[in-house]
Amino acid sequence: MTIPSPCASRTRIKICGLTREEDVDAAVAAGADAIGLVMYAHSPRHVTLERAAELASRLPPFVTPVLLFVNADTAKIIAACARIPCAIVQFHGDETPEECLKAGRTFLRAARIPLDENPTPGSPRFDLLKYAKDYSAAQAILLDAHVEGYGGGGKTFNWSLLPQSVNAHLVLSGGLTHANVTDGILQIRPRCTTLAVDVSSGVEISKGIKSAEKMNQFVAAVRAADKQFLKPSGTERAA
Repeated sequence: MTIPSPCASRTRIKICGLTREEDVDAAVAAGADAIGLVMYAHSPRHVTLERAAELASRLPPFVTPVLLFVNADTAKIIAACARIPCAIVQFHGDETPEECLKAGRTFLRAARIPLDENPTPGSPRFDLLKYAKDYSAAQAILLDAHVEGYGGGGKTFNWSLLPQSVNAHLVLSGGLTHANVTDGILQIRPRCTTLAVDVSSGVEISKGIKSAEKMNQFVAAVRAADKQFLKPSGTERAA
């Protein structure tokens, strides 16, 4: 298996579903690289474009706002990006590769990984390798659990069922907490080009309301995984 390059030594962190100024500030203070703003009206963490722009305006340089859409009109996406020009887009619905490109923005594409490890006879297993190839224009493929509706619902899928080698940048999501993210990173990181992590419910008090303490615990657990992944000499371990 190919050993990841040294440039992958730090796992990037996205904290998603932010709705309050104090949570944006706490996420930045904790060390988040990106924050997610949910533009999907049916989500309990939904924010309006006006609110998203207010929250994004608090971000310092090099912390990226990510706008999450589900089957939205291209015109709506383009308008949101014009309002928040530093944002990238996360497609979390049924968007085709062509529809993702229409927005003209750097984007993440969510892959909905089935929770059922034994699909019914005749139904194909989810093919992450094909999915990554189909969405090769994406900056990264975000791995989330496939639950009813859209979004992972705070569920964790079986990481061990993922392919051993994926030629793509991946973002691990779905049911992550400070208690399991270290293990998730150590399992998935050797299998891809680079790995980032995305957390929402795992750092919440209630839906859309984050805990500064939980965000700090989560970031600390990610950094602990980074240390475990590196040998004392500073070179990354083989899988």
